[in-house]
Amino acid sequence: MADRDKIRWGILAPGRITRKFARDLVLLDDAEIVAVASRSQERADQFGDEFHVPRRYRSYEQLVHDPDVDAIYVAAPHNLHAEHSVLCLEHGKPVLCEKPFTANAGQAREIVRAAREHKVFCMEAMWMRFLPAVVKLRELLAAGAIGSIRMVEGMHGFRGPYLPEERLLNPRLAGGALLDMGIYPISLAFMVLGRPSHISSMAHIGKTGVDEQSSVLFGYEHGEIAICTSAIQTVLPTRACITGTEGIIRIDDGPAVIYKFAVEKGNGQPHQAYEPPHLGLGYTYEAMEVHRCLREGRLESDAMPLDESVAIMETLDQIRAQWGMRYPFD
Repeated sequence: MADRDKIRWGILAPGRITRKFARDLVLLDDAEIVAVASRSQERADQFGDEFHVPRRYRSYEQLVHDPDVDAIYVAAPHNLHAEHSVLCLEHGKPVLCEKPFTANAGQAREIVRAAREHKVFCMEAMWMRFLPAVVKLRELLAAGAIGSIRMVEGMHGFRGPYLPEERLLNPRLAGGALLDMGIYPISLAFMVLGRPSHISSMAHIGKTGVDEQSSVLFGYEHGEIAICTSAIQTVLPTRACITGTEGIIRIDDGPAVIYKFAVEKGNGQPHQAYEPPHLGLGYTYEAMEVHRCLREGRLESDAMPLDESVAIMETLDQIRAQWGMRYPFD
């Protein structure tokens, strides 16, 4: 694909998040959506009409057999990510799989096995990591802008309608705040501090059997701490903060949508604000990373490596085990 003008995308399972991704994807000159697949022909046609997609399939098997599809965006419910990603990978189709990577660590390892066995590119679509502000934030942290990092805090949540059969509250669909909202502060903590050595957590498990709100405390070898809070039935302030020995990075609209942040040094020094321009909503940048990796012949991304996606899922499994919360398919 190194000399190809455009990367030709297939969309597996059109839905709300898929439309956000597609609206950004069409902003890229080197991207083209050539096919969409859904279990419903009506939904495939609706998406196809909206985004001028020429090929509309009623089965995912037809999509993975399309020779003109270079990469596939997988955006089915969490519990189906592994099944659909493995299907794509086994047919040689590079995959961008929506977050969370899977519903549990066993499924994550299935995807990684398939990607490595068939030598096909795969990446979790943790779009936050590729936003221009986050790229700048990582550069500053690496340069020691706030000294040694001591704490990471993140809150992400909302109060949604109480719809027990819908995805967020349905254990059969891997519902709950942890996988849907908590994945963002937890991924931020992994990005900044790595995998924790100690995990403590508490959650409220609602009537449907999924976590409606939770708080997770990570401990690290040298005393660093991360606090990650999420909810789907409680209004939370959306924010994140990274504290170092010489300053603080405040992210007032994070940890999921990080368009800007401020560095505070104290001692009367002026705050330094960073708000680099971004294209579209920002899903453009995870797609650009896929394009870069495909053109360079890479099988995974340095910014969101497969082993880290597995480690995050293993951590989420540990957290759910502390609550005694299992999905029917675990």
